[in-house]
Amino acid sequence: MNQSTAVDEMDMLHREIDRAFDDFVPTEPFLRKAFLPGRLARAYPLINLHGDKDNLYVEAVAPGIDPESLNLTVVRNDLTISGEKRRLPSEIKPEMFHREERATGKFVRTITLPVEIDEDKISAEYKNGLILITMPKSEKAKPRQIQV
Repeated sequence: MNQSTAVDEMDMLHREIDRAFDDFVPTEPFLRKAFLPGRLARAYPLINLHGDKDNLYVEAVAPGIDPESLNLTVVRNDLTISGEKRRLPSEIKPEMFHREERATGKFVRTITLPVEIDEDKISAEYKNGLILITMPKSEKAKPRQIQV
């Protein structure tokens, strides 16, 4: 095993350990990743991450979000989605609710991407309650055909 392969394997192991710890973060109010209520609140927005040979794609479920409140940032291999889901103006006072399951407030979600991306070519849109993000892979992350 050469040194580059060992470094790559250690980096991959580091990311897997980070992901495992992300799933077991205590749900104290100051440590929550999102505004969702409950002891076992899931990260918000819920995402699907997939890719092909040229791009990574993120589909984040975020109904009722004002697209102007969204902020997407990429630093190295980390994508952060943040924003705010505002309460609709209403004549109903908060103390009048018997049940309020549609949470509102600020949210932040950071995910580690499996490959490096070209940060200058990222595109995003908000459509039908989904945040759709296309991230082109960096040239060195794309598979190469090697002639033998």
